Amino acid sequence: MKQNRKIVVLMICLGGVHLVSLFAGFFSPYDFAQQDRDFPYLSPSQIHFRDAQGSVRWRPSVCLLVERPGDSGAYDEDKKKCFPVRFFVRGAEYRLLGLFQLDWHLFGVSPPAKIFLVGTDGYGRDVFSRLLYGSQVSLFSGLMATVLSLAVGALLGMVAGYYGGWIDAVVMRCTELFLALPWLYLLFALRAFLPLHISPILAFLLLIAVIGVVGWARPGRLIRGVVLSGKENQYVLAARLFGGSDVYLMRRHLLPQTYGILLTQAALLIPQYILAEVTLSFLGLGVGEPAPSWGNMLAALQQYSVLVSYWWMWAPGVVLIPVFLSYGLLASAMQARAAGMTREE
Repeated sequence: MKQNRKIVVLMICLGGVHLVSLFAGFFSPYDFAQQDRDFPYLSPSQIHFRDAQGSVRWRPSVCLLVERPGDSGAYDEDKKKCFPVRFFVRGAEYRLLGLFQLDWHLFGVSPPAKIFLVGTDGYGRDVFSRLLYGSQVSLFSGLMATVLSLAVGALLGMVAGYYGGWIDAVVMRCTELFLALPWLYLLFALRAFLPLHISPILAFLLLIAVIGVVGWARPGRLIRGVVLSGKENQYVLAARLFGGSDVYLMRRHLLPQTYGILLTQAALLIPQYILAEVTLSFLGLGVGEPAPSWGNMLAALQQYSVLVSYWWMWAPGVVLIPVFLSYGLLASAMQARAAGMTREE
């Protein structure tokens, strides 16, 4: 029961993160490509709960920024001109779930004030907005690539374990080949054959295809082992004697036995694939500008001046830590639960 509660809590937390990512346009105050060249590498906005007279106010506010005299690129707050942070405001248009055109945002401030919760990048773009929009690429590329890997692995592992013979031999030799090759270099090699300058949507789909196809071998091998033992169960043999087709036996009796492995492998593969996307985009081989991903946002840190001077540009890397930790804990909890069920049997 303890492991079950842990799994539920972790899945709720991860589900919340993915839900916020899915509705990034609503939670972001600005469009991810909106530039403000007057504020390059601006530090995060200060949120105030006191007015100029020191009185406490329940509504937070941000003050207007004015350029410091004689110091180009440096800004100070004008404490006499503060603007309240408003909720459920209209702003830049975006497409919700890619279907509905909306312009409602969770929060914002009235012009000419600006609110940058995580500062700006070199083009004056809001890092917080780009962080949310970038999560759609990084998180969902890992999620969808995992679905592709598990689907291919389940299909080939099921067929290899059920039929055996030369089919099993061919599939197992392929799994050994994929397991022996270093997956990161294989990704580089596959990506090198693809066009370099492509649209962000096509680049996203290609990333999913490339990453997903590379990683099917391990889950496929595990599923084969489950099917090899499962097909010898008495109820499977009885269903075959009563005329059950191969497809029926695999779908009805063998596939349900693999659900635990599929879920555990998903928890292990998703962070690996997120890291693969981040790595490819960091090196300029993934989704390109102006579309954000956590990888191409971190690419700005390749400049030494950015690396040492603007700490908020580390935000995508910092966000990756709890995401990876949550998936790791989820995988461990699932493995512990499976081990406990095995001991009970």
